[in-house]
Amino acid sequence: MVIDPVEVLKKTSTGIIPTSLPSVSSLPSVLPDPIDQQFVGEAGSKTLWVVFVVMVISSAVFTGLSWRVPAKRLYHVVTTLITIIAAISYFGMATGQGISVNHISVRHQHDHVPDTYTDVQRQVYWARYVDWSLTTPLLLLDLALLAGLNGAHITIAIAADLIMILTGLFAAFGSDDTPQKWGWYTIACIAFLVIIWQLAINGNVQAKAKGDNVGKFFTAISGFTLVVWTLYPIVWGIADGSRKMSVDAEIITYAVLDILAKPVFGTWLLYTHARVPETNVDLGGFWSEGLSREGGLRLGDDDGA
Repeated sequence: MVIDPVEVLKKTSTGIIPTSLPSVSSLPSVLPDPIDQQFVGEAGSKTLWVVFVVMVISSAVFTGLSWRVPAKRLYHVVTTLITIIAAISYFGMATGQGISVNHISVRHQHDHVPDTYTDVQRQVYWARYVDWSLTTPLLLLDLALLAGLNGAHITIAIAADLIMILTGLFAAFGSDDTPQKWGWYTIACIAFLVIIWQLAINGNVQAKAKGDNVGKFFTAISGFTLVVWTLYPIVWGIADGSRKMSVDAEIITYAVLDILAKPVFGTWLLYTHARVPETNVDLGGFWSEGLSREGGLRLGDDDGA
């Protein structure tokens, strides 16, 4: 009996010996990219320039409005300073300044192979935190003066605000493998709750005491501000916190929030202030003459000699 080797190979190929091997692409990969660079792109860069222009125009408009007011320009001065500081901050970020790179080593755990690590490099715009540390206290001052809060409540609100901004900056440069980052974030959120208490509780009580018009306006504009401010820590958690948002998307989102919190807020405040006389702030002679000098020595007084 003659055995045909071709027939043997055909039978074997359909039985014991596999005719194909799994492709390499179907095998699971356990080795992540060695470096994950999360830097600004063209969209983010253009957005920074656009917001810079918006802040400059807003500053010019608010300055023009202040020239039309013969006296009592406190709201105008404070609000204009807010957009001027923001314009300077955005100019710095748009020109590539006020930026640092946070290096993070992300650990990937595996069941049957050793753990692997990815080196993440993400840009952090620390100039943004400098901006917030100067402009948000001024925003709170506008609202506090509108409501008629006393000095103690204003001091507590501004102190809590500075704690919130600085701890947010510390969290942005925190490490993932320690509770450091989210610890700072928690402290910032607690400080924000203090601000909410001062505005929503103490502020509303004082504003309503100044009349229905002031009470309704303060409730509306402070509520708008607190809603916008609440979105900031949410964006931070998605962007700098968990890095689920690109740097470009982070810049665009913060840009929208900054425009709402500064030019839109300022326009609303100044135009309503012009129509509602009850919103005027009576500081006596403090704005032009300083605090009372009663009891102080004056040149020319008789010294009894």
